[in-house]
Amino acid sequence: QVQLVESGGGLVQSGGSLRLSCAASGTFFSIYVMGWYRQAPGKQRELVARISSSGTIDYADSVKGRFTISRDNAKNTVSLQMNSLNPDDTAVYCCWGTFVSTTRSVNDYWGQGTQVTVSS
Repeated sequence: QVQLVESGGGLVQSGGSLRLSCAASGTFFSIYVMGWYRQAPGKQRELVARISSSGTIDYADSVKGRFTISRDNAKNTVSLQMNSLNPDDTAVYCCWGTFVSTTRSVNDYWGQGTQVTVSS
């Protein structure tokens, strides 16, 4: 089984910064892609950013220029540096990864989520 554990959420004022981190553990062959989704109350879940094992990165238009995703393949971790936060960024942020198992099956796993609240 695979576990994803997030850390780093919290309350910040508008214009501030937060850094989210996620560590993967368990038994697997490799991690194809890791990233972050978020969901605000009453809104659909949104892909915030993702990074492949080769370093290809995608961002949601709403966070481009403000958020930076990074990954440490050796440590199986992914981080999200969030700058210039605004109240629209308030949401539960979930770490996600597409894992290749030891039998070469491919499955998605999710963390529990961490709350990010930006006050105006």
